[in-house]
Amino acid sequence: MQTVDVVVLGAGAAGMMCALEAGRRGRRVVLLDHAEKVGKKILISGGGRCNFTNIHCRAENFLSENPHFAKSALARFTPVEMIAMVEKHGIHYHEKTLGQLFCNRSAQDIVAMLERECTEANVQVMVDTPVTSVVRDGQFVVTTALGSFRAESVVIATGGLSIPKMGATGLGYSLAEQFGLRIVECRPGLVPLVFSGEDRERWCDLAGVSAEVIATAGAAKRRESFREKLLVTHRGLSGPAVLQASSYWRPGEMIELDLAPSRQVMAPLLIKNAQRDAAAAVMALRSALPSRMAERWFALHKPTDWTNASLAAMEQQVHAWRVRPAGTEGYVKAEVTAGGVDTAELDAKTMQSRKVPGLYFIGEVVDVTGWLGGYNFQWAWASGVSAGRAV
Repeated sequence: MQTVDVVVLGAGAAGMMCALEAGRRGRRVVLLDHAEKVGKKILISGGGRCNFTNIHCRAENFLSENPHFAKSALARFTPVEMIAMVEKHGIHYHEKTLGQLFCNRSAQDIVAMLERECTEANVQVMVDTPVTSVVRDGQFVVTTALGSFRAESVVIATGGLSIPKMGATGLGYSLAEQFGLRIVECRPGLVPLVFSGEDRERWCDLAGVSAEVIATAGAAKRRESFREKLLVTHRGLSGPAVLQASSYWRPGEMIELDLAPSRQVMAPLLIKNAQRDAAAAVMALRSALPSRMAERWFALHKPTDWTNASLAAMEQQVHAWRVRPAGTEGYVKAEVTAGGVDTAELDAKTMQSRKVPGLYFIGEVVDVTGWLGGYNFQWAWASGVSAGRAV
């Protein structure tokens, strides 16, 4: 039995940041992970270049039962501070669209940075070390295949259920329930959507076709819209716009797609003496859509006549394509897990359980889900720092 101050379960983005922050304060920290190396999901993120933050990050970019919960942590460790850490380690980066920051070289640079910081903070890192139990008898006892640890604090940074091939498990949720914390129902987030059989027959032969759209999903207060690319796949819809909308979608609901944002595609046909026929309509649709998609759209939405009213109806349909997905591609293709440990169970400043002193939850395991584009990493860093400064 080894006695330490803090045991952190999960050597991903949140867990490593928490461990190094606590270690800097002189805390004796052990960081455990069942995988054979640290930061496995970091390494595959951003196409291998790690979209490590977003310069526009705000609480409004996150989905949670409590939309205000993330504010405290995000204010405690900002994108500016993450950028400073990256620059301190000489990591070169660049901005893509919408404030997304990526490493110039490789996501390995971010993992190496975190490893160096953990080493400097005297964090004991143990990989290939599955946790078999966590119990509390005044202090916590964490039992693993390689020995046990007694600690004042335990931080759960085990991530969600997404990408199981990378070793994702439900351990964090099981531990939360074991200690009496409520779980907001988990579901795949930032995930491709699957067509119904009828829509699959209509559209999936266009797999690979892409267009800029506005995708809208969700009901009432959780309704959001995203203007980015849509991609037709062999099973349904993907691309950044659809991935974003998927986090707000629930089974049985519609998503709405504006296929021609900020355009009036039928306008050329409304000009006096303009040609009004199938060829003219398809040409007009091609101003906003790839040729094959324009042709298919017209074939499925032919007007009954060429009156102004019919053209106006076609215009409206282009801006409000309503699709009822049959489901999602599931956790296998999901970038994140939405839902998780109820934020009402946690202190927003420290991430500590309100019911169980010394027990903390950070990162993806918590019911805070960011948009696509570096937001989930910033939540990992920020929640990790918040807990690391408190344990």
